[in-house]
Amino acid sequence: MTEKTSKDEFLNPIGKFHGEFSPENVVFDANLQEFASRISIICALENGGRISSLEAYQQIKAIWGQLRDSKRNLFDRKDN
Repeated sequence: MTEKTSKDEFLNPIGKFHGEFSPENVVFDANLQEFASRISIICALENGGRISSLEAYQQIKAIWGQLRDSKRNLFDRKDN
């Protein structure tokens, strides 16, 4: 496993987990932080004219679906 460079740490900061500890909560927190980071980058690209509003919307919709699926897989499982 390689160490993150200072550029990676700047672009994708990872905060410490605060909350009730469970493996599911920690994983979802990491997924949520990644989601927030990616949203920020997409918004910056759209604001800078690098991607269209429609492309930004489509990318955000796709990563929202990934976050929603993550939540469902981690918390909405029904144990039989």
